[in-house]
Amino acid sequence: MIKGRIYKFGANVDTDAIIPARYLNVSEPAELAKHCMEDIDEEFANRIKAGDIIMATSNFGCGSSREHAPLCIKAAGVSCVIAATFARIFFRNSINIGLPLLECPEAVEGSCEGDELRVELETGVIENVSRDKKFQARPYPEFMGNIINSGGLIEYTRKKLVSG
Repeated sequence: MIKGRIYKFGANVDTDAIIPARYLNVSEPAELAKHCMEDIDEEFANRIKAGDIIMATSNFGCGSSREHAPLCIKAAGVSCVIAATFARIFFRNSINIGLPLLECPEAVEGSCEGDELRVELETGVIENVSRDKKFQARPYPEFMGNIINSGGLIEYTRKKLVSG
């Protein structure tokens, strides 16, 4: 179960807004995390607490295919991103590094910045504790859930190779 407070953003948050291009020469996740979302909210990296949740409207993660974007979000301590829609490459890059994403327009519409959520990835249930509302996102197919639960595609593959 994921529990966290919402940081809410609008539509078309692109990868340059998630991690500005001036930091793309950095590869250390902890260093990238210090600059997460700074061009939209310069205090985001200082305010985020481990387990908190990013929520956005449509087309979150659009723009370039840089893997730095989901990596800096995960390294900042974000436990999950919920949006009405995601850019497809961002979605796949996030799964590959083990950052859970859920598409649920109803949850986005029915939630506000600062609300507390409980999220069950296995079932896709999103509970807004602050507003006493429940929403249903489509849960992951089993293979994608296994990748996320393993911490990403590399760890998933390692485990598969070891187990035969």
